[in-house]
Amino acid sequence: MQRTELADSTVRATARQETNPDDPRMWVWVAASVWTDRMLAALGNGVKGGKWHSLIDKVYAPQTLWAAWQRVAANQGAAGIDRMSIERFEANAECYLAELGRVLQDGSYQPEPVRRVHIPKGKGQTRPLGIATVKDRVVQTALKLVIEPIFEKEFLPTSFGFRPGRSCKDALRVVDRALKEGYTWVVDADLQSYFDTIPKQSLLALVREKVSDGKVLELLRRFLDQDVMEGMKRWTPVAGTPQGSVISPLMSNLYLHGLDVLLSDADPYARFADDFVVLCRTRQEAEAVLAKIQAWVAQWGLRLHPDKTRVGNCTEKGQGFEFLGYRFEAGRRWVRPKSRKALRDKIREKTGRTRSGSLETIIRELNPILKGWFGYFQQAHRTTFRDVDGYVRRRLRALLRKREKRPGFGRASGDHRRWPNAFFAEHGLFTLHEAYVLASQSR
Repeated sequence: MQRTELADSTVRATARQETNPDDPRMWVWVAASVWTDRMLAALGNGVKGGKWHSLIDKVYAPQTLWAAWQRVAANQGAAGIDRMSIERFEANAECYLAELGRVLQDGSYQPEPVRRVHIPKGKGQTRPLGIATVKDRVVQTALKLVIEPIFEKEFLPTSFGFRPGRSCKDALRVVDRALKEGYTWVVDADLQSYFDTIPKQSLLALVREKVSDGKVLELLRRFLDQDVMEGMKRWTPVAGTPQGSVISPLMSNLYLHGLDVLLSDADPYARFADDFVVLCRTRQEAEAVLAKIQAWVAQWGLRLHPDKTRVGNCTEKGQGFEFLGYRFEAGRRWVRPKSRKALRDKIREKTGRTRSGSLETIIRELNPILKGWFGYFQQAHRTTFRDVDGYVRRRLRALLRKREKRPGFGRASGDHRRWPNAFFAEHGLFTLHEAYVLASQSR
């Protein structure tokens, strides 16, 4: 079979997930080469003993590994400790995939250590990120293609993060609807270092409740026990799943599924990965929910951040809460300061006063950033967009002043006359305020 034919036959299209797990339309996103109609029927009807057997052959099947490689290639990403890039793997993909299939089949596959890097988190802090080798990412993706539907069937509609057909916007709609219905007391909880503190044995026990294939369980254990390398240091983490790994989001959702069940009959609740909020009508209800959360977190070996976990009335100034990039406070939805700063940093990077390139080129680089940001934050308070527009134009005016060898930062009244707003519009600059006005008219 040719590559293109194999590729077309292995992956079904992705579609929005239905809330009914017995609806066959829910499973259009799964890999068809793995999840045959017979297996999907078993998923809907249940399997004997409630556990799945004989799954490892699905992991090392050539079709599964090829489908996994396609997804890894599409995501790109940096090389791991072996320095093998996506391009280098692609040049000899068939050979590498065949080799992976053999070692997975005979049980000798051993993941390489994860290369740890640190990415900015704000306020001078960083977040650790694990970069696995391309080969390990392919195997993790193959494993995920096989086991994800088993757990996805169990997950509740209150969980939105890293799930097929669900998004941040869906979670935000739950929050909006609850606030409009009078649920204004918020339980704003933060799990401290969640991904790094998940107890491995408890996590594997949850997997064993649905999967009994010993080789699959051993493969997952090896990934959880992957060494980490940072510079010349190498160690084995005693807990957690590496942030950045392919399998980590699924495992993190599985571990918090019990919390979803606990809160399923409570007030409106939305969770995106480890970020979640519960909205209540009264302080007493909110404090009771927080007590339940605290007890569950302690039972399952996790920790709530003492400074970021609280109860508050978000209708009052200063008692708002942040969720998925927004800040909800005093009856309005704002962009949280960290998200605004992240946008300014990107704009600043593209508009340095000494950078080269024509104004048109710079605007072409800015527009996708501005359009993407507006696409997500268009529900924010209207004053947000004028502020961003003004900042972008000031940066561009300062750049133009520099090119004319004049001092200043684009704030002088003469700069506005020389390069008015219309000047930048004529050069094609995307304007957030105008986009907001058009969007408001169409609602």
